[in-house]
Amino acid sequence: MVNDASAAKLELELRRGVVVLATLSQLAAPRYGYELRQVLADKGLPIEEGTLYPLLRRLDSQGVLDSEWRTDSGSPRRYYALSNDGRRLFEQLTATWRDLNEAMERLLTEGAPDAT
Repeated sequence: MVNDASAAKLELELRRGVVVLATLSQLAAPRYGYELRQVLADKGLPIEEGTLYPLLRRLDSQGVLDSEWRTDSGSPRRYYALSNDGRRLFEQLTATWRDLNEAMERLLTEGAPDAT
């Protein structure tokens, strides 16, 4: 039998697979980290700071995001937005996600074991 800790780890693996796409989906316009975190949480995908900020830095260093520091509204904030490469990556990952989602829907509908 799968215990709660094992199930939690498997759920975490599923979530990790969508965090990049979810993040990219909300960066068509510039956002700073806390704002992005709030938007994702409001739309049903809460992400810990310790996950989001390293991801933003990694995507920025890979050229997927453009970033800039702004100080116009008080304390300095780093804003992130999709770069041209980031837009292409977002489109590619979105197509892959949709294909996988369709396949999973078929698998779960047609071959899922009975819950009884």
